[in-house]
Amino acid sequence: MKHLPEHPGLTRRRFLAVAGTALVAPTLIPASALGADGRAAPSERITLGSVGWGMQGPGNTEQFLAAPDCQVVAVCDLDQHHLEQAVNRINTHYGNRDCQAYHDYHQLMARTDIDALMLAVPDHWHALVGVEACRQKKDVYGEKPLARTIAEQQAIVHAVRKHDRIWQMGSW
Repeated sequence: MKHLPEHPGLTRRRFLAVAGTALVAPTLIPASALGADGRAAPSERITLGSVGWGMQGPGNTEQFLAAPDCQVVAVCDLDQHHLEQAVNRINTHYGNRDCQAYHDYHQLMARTDIDALMLAVPDHWHALVGVEACRQKKDVYGEKPLARTIAEQQAIVHAVRKHDRIWQMGSW
């Protein structure tokens, strides 16, 4: 009978402890943390803040809620009723109360855990909010028109390039 080589650092007790931990780990770590629930793992998700709810916000947000690699974590709107609707819809979708509400988009943009913003603001706000988003190192999803004037469009393009951001345009 062959004898197995001895491993001075691996005792029977140590082996059982490591094996036990390996067996129990799947019950301690939620599937969502590993991306096993059909959604991307947290480290692979794009965290999104929505600026504006009103007319375009609900439809746009539904598209992001349906994306497994995206998580909407914050909403900003000046109208309290719109803000409550948005937070309730997002929290209902995720089954938690994690979505934060803001009346001031500067506070939402100050969050370092937000990767990108979805803009659903009136056209005359696109440049102002969009340029600030780029300064705050946020990527942007916005809809047409990009801006109202050539100067505003140039300011957006300059901010995107200067801060190395992504700006995606959509259309309804």
